[in-house]
Amino acid sequence: MEDNNSKQPLVSPIDEEPVPQLSGQRYVIQHLSNHSFASSFVADGDDIAPITGVDGFAKAFKLESKKLWYLAGPAIFTGVCQYSLGAITQIFAGHIGTLELAAFSIENTVISGLTFGVMWGMGSALETLCGQAYGAGQIDMLGIYMQRSWVIILATSFLLTLLYVYAEPILLLLAQDKDISRVAARYSLWMIPQLYAYALNFPISKFLQAQSKIMAMAWISAVALVLHVFFSWLFMLRLGWGMAGGAWVLNLSWWFIVVGQLVYIFSGTCGRAWSGFSWRAFQNLWGFVKLSMASAVMLW
Repeated sequence: MEDNNSKQPLVSPIDEEPVPQLSGQRYVIQHLSNHSFASSFVADGDDIAPITGVDGFAKAFKLESKKLWYLAGPAIFTGVCQYSLGAITQIFAGHIGTLELAAFSIENTVISGLTFGVMWGMGSALETLCGQAYGAGQIDMLGIYMQRSWVIILATSFLLTLLYVYAEPILLLLAQDKDISRVAARYSLWMIPQLYAYALNFPISKFLQAQSKIMAMAWISAVALVLHVFFSWLFMLRLGWGMAGGAWVLNLSWWFIVVGQLVYIFSGTCGRAWSGFSWRAFQNLWGFVKLSMASAVMLW
């Protein structure tokens, strides 16, 4: 007997809310209330004029570049800040000892690096769905899609936790040094909270990017990086907590980003895109799983 759910489209009719009929004036008011130029990128209604010369090309290039960097600049900055968290911890690990540096480098590259790629790949499936929903005016579905992605990626995180728990035999199987594998395995256990921060962070980032709310992500990531540098120095070197302090600071830095973004979303800044938690997030999960896995394989 075939499973009916397997034949359902990813965006099933049950996901779509009936759209109320509004008069022209009320529609404009409602539309403007749901979109803010200060927090969202709103493209011009008309395309650029035909380019007829060098001056026209220069003006068009300047205009389109401004639109592009309005989004790309903060997005690049956010990625650099988040990537730098692990790099900063690794730099401070070099001040503690050679074994600590080698062990953290192995853990950060092999164990955390592997799970980072899987989480990022699966979360990227949300980029297509949220972009389509936002473009189609189905703003309410953005929050539903993000919650579905949380369900799937958190379930995947439970499975990936085994990599952290059995890090030592995995590293030994890869012919790593015994001492380095032993110390890296201990770090891996300390870094399990970071895995679940990954699981929440990547869907959140795609949810916000679909609405062009990039500056909020950039500010939160910048504050997290500054705090991370200070507290890494304080706990790892000044107070002498070593790599245990570094691990907890790195975990807390990632969770600071997650909580900061959630506070931003829950505060009502996303309008209809976030209307609260819903049981609809558990509908049509299998289609979402297939899309997430395909995205993870493609980007990993």
